[in-house]
Parts: sequence; structure tokens; C-alpha cells
Amino acid sequence: GGGGDDASQVEVFSWWTGPGEADGLKALQADFEKKNPGTKFVNAAIAGGSGTQAQAVLASRLQNRKPPDSFQGHAGAELLDYIRAGQIEPLDSFYQENNLRQAYPQQLLEQITYQGKLYSVPVNIHRSNMLWYNPKLLEDAGVDGPPTTIAEFIDALKKVDATGKVPLSLGAQWTADHLLENVLLGSMGADAYNALWKPGADWSSPAVTKALGEFAEIMKYTTAEAASTDWQGASKAVVDGKAAFNIMGDWAYGYYVNPAPNGLAKKLDTDFKYAPSPGTDGVYMWLSDSFTLPRNAPHRGGALAWLKVVGSKEGQDLFNPKKGSIPARKDADRSLYKGYLEYALNEWTKPDIKLAGSFWHGVYSSKKWHTDIDTAVGLFLQSKDVAKLQQALVQAAQANNK
Repeated sequence: GGGGDDASQVEVFSWWTGPGEADGLKALQADFEKKNPGTKFVNAAIAGGSGTQAQAVLASRLQNRKPPDSFQGHAGAELLDYIRAGQIEPLDSFYQENNLRQAYPQQLLEQITYQGKLYSVPVNIHRSNMLWYNPKLLEDAGVDGPPTTIAEFIDALKKVDATGKVPLSLGAQWTADHLLENVLLGSMGADAYNALWKPGADWSSPAVTKALGEFAEIMKYTTAEAASTDWQGASKAVVDGKAAFNIMGDWAYGYYVNPAPNGLAKKLDTDFKYAPSPGTDGVYMWLSDSFTLPRNAPHRGGALAWLKVVGSKEGQDLFNPKKGSIPARKDADRSLYKGYLEYALNEWTKPDIKLAGSFWHGVYSSKKWHTDIDTAVGLFLQSKDVAKLQQALVQAAQANNK
């Protein structure tokens, strides 16, 4: 049968095929099968970093009206194309029935609500604004601990540069976009950064000009790894003692500490240390993997049963220690989160933490806006022209922020 409340099976579409994430998905699947013995679980994961291939396959399935029962997407504006095309259902009644509004932080719900409705169930939280550094290289350069402001950061980069080491490692072009969101946040603060993504935002302001000038200055101290090495090569340069700093999301932590062949088996405090990216302490720049309910899902009952597991305390606590992320829910079992993840969970649940959505990882920008920013950054990497970069970002905001 199709649609309605059919729970004979559930086809779950994701891009979780790599180390850690695939194990997390297996743990969720086992929990689902235990709770729904009559429902067949079909894992429709498609390989490829950050879901590029998967999203192309998904788009064609949705256009041909052959949706999976639930698919992975980054919570927030990345889902706008699906929402506007009428391809996913709002989940407000699902949230109501499962008491999920109480389980998630209010700021998180506000940042993923579109025109008053919720369209996805977040299973985890990653943090984008993390600084990874080599303590020995900082010591050698006479840098006293991790920089806490953008000005201190630029000063530290200069000191490292004088020692002949790479001050800041970068990978493929998207890692420059990732750096840009961190500099905007660190320079402007959470409220002004968050305001950039709202209708009528002023990207031509002096505060943006200042932040982009700082971004250009910081970029002078970077060495890009070969694009083929992606973010891993840039992260590895820090623990290999080639580069002092790297700004990357907290998935870098798993890569550092996991055993070979999937990780580098490195030691925190000896081989590397971490801090919030400069100027962002007290702010959690977040991104989240979440699941949706496609309109005309062939097994709607199965999909709702899956979303229930994804949104549950038990499901999130099974998934996240393996994925190397923290639960989006506020009531996680803290004893399961060790090392960096203990720190991350403590920060996420601090009563006075401020949340800022990652634009690069889907929270604040639609796919088109995301592409327009990436194009502007790509042109800047060639021209180094800050005024042109700002002009392009102003145009991108006007074209995409209606």
C-alpha cells in the first residue's frame, strides 16, 4: 500500500556512509527495529562528503514524485527549496504529540521555524566555531594561549609567520567560506551576525566592512592544502606540526582522536588543543542534521515512527556518541559524552549561551544564497578585492533574502 498510515516499511535516505556516522545510523536503526518490529527498515544512504551526490539523487526523486519516506537535511534554510516546492510536510502536530517543543532549546526552534512552522526533527548538533591549534607551535612563536579576539588572532598569525610555520591551514574552497562565517561572527557578535540573515539586513554596513577587512588580513596567513585533501588535510597539518591553527567544525575532533585508519589517533593537550574561534566564546554557532516528512511519503506511518526515534532522548543518546556530535535535546544523558563532547554539551546547555546559525552548513542560507556567497568568495580568492567581495555579498543578500 501507499501513503496514509502505512508502516510496513520505512526507507530512510541519508549520506551517512562514513566512519562514525554509519555506526550512529546503525544504532538508530537497531533502536527503531526494537520499537517497531513490524516495520522493515530500508537504509538508502548514498556516499559522498557532506551529501552533494545524495542531494542530487534526492532532488530527482522528489521531482519524479518518488520520495523516500524520510530524508536527511541540515535543519534550517537549507530545506527552503523543499518547503517552497511543497515537497515536505510541516511537523507542528508531530512536535505537539511528542512533547518535542519542551525537549529542544527555544532558540533552536526559533532558528529553524519558517513562516511559523517546523519542518524537520534535529537529531544532533555540531559546532562550527572551533579553533584547533598546536600548543608547541604557539609556544615556539611566543603566543600565550589561544587568541580570544580577532585582533589577538591576527597578532598571533603574524608571530607564527615569523617562525616559518604555516599560521592557518585551509583546505578546499568551502573551508574559506567556513572561515568567513567564523570571522563575521567573531568580529560582529551574535546579534549583529544573526541579523545579517533576516529580511532587510544591511550587508553594506561599516561593521561588515570591518569584518571583511579582517577576513582579508587573516587570509594572507593561510596556506591551502591541495583541494583534493579537503578539510582533513587542513586539520592534519595542525597535529603534524606544520600549521599552528585551523578553524573547523567539531567533526575535526573525531578525526583527531579516532583510531586509524579512519582517524589520526592523536592526543588532546599534547598533539592539539581547542578553543572557541576568536571572538566567539559564549556563542554556539550551530548546525544540525535532521530528518523530514516528505509529502506523499509511501509509508507515512513508518516515517512518523522513524521521526519519533530520531527525536527521542534514547535515539539521540545512541546516535551521537558514535557520530561525534551532541544531542539537540536538552535532557541528554551527560555520562555518555566524554572529552571534547562533554565540553560541547556543557556549552550547548548553558543557560546564557547565545546561538548563531551556521550559514555555510545550512542554517541561515538557502541553497541558492549559499552558492552565491561561495561564488563571491571564489572570486575574492583570486582578486583579493575586499570592496568587490562586500558588493557581491550585498547583492547576494538582496537577491535571496525576501
